[in-house]
Amino acid sequence: MQLLRRAYQRIRGMVLELAKFGTIGLIAFVINYGVRNLLWLWWGTEGTVTAAVIATVVATTFAYFGNRHWTYRNREQNGLGREYLLFFMLNGIGLLIEVLCLGFSKYTLGYNSLLANNIASLVGTGFGTLFRFWSYRRWVFLEATEPIPTELPGVKQDR
Repeated sequence: MQLLRRAYQRIRGMVLELAKFGTIGLIAFVINYGVRNLLWLWWGTEGTVTAAVIATVVATTFAYFGNRHWTYRNREQNGLGREYLLFFMLNGIGLLIEVLCLGFSKYTLGYNSLLANNIASLVGTGFGTLFRFWSYRRWVFLEATEPIPTELPGVKQDR
């Protein structure tokens, strides 16, 4: 019975963590696409990849602080510099995944419209997000040495 309880608590903790990660990711997504589309409207399609990089850096900075101080606040803190550097490096790989999708759409398939750019970016963002969730848990926000609380503050649990 103890094994089942621990498994349930672990899964529940991961689901809560995933929900928080998704919320921060959604806000970062809005920031990313907002900045990106503003730059695309301003520069036209000439700055397609540059706009994607700038928007991703802005959104990534927000995502780091949101994830560190909310999603993964109960995990080990190994220094702001180390985490931020790893976070940006892994986001760079996530960005590379997105840019490859965007570049493939534009340069290989020949699609060069705002709609095509957004669709390709959306596909790349999906693949990049899967990579980011996995890599953050593995290398940036390490498991806490003490158990992660799985209860919501102010919510009583039936035992």
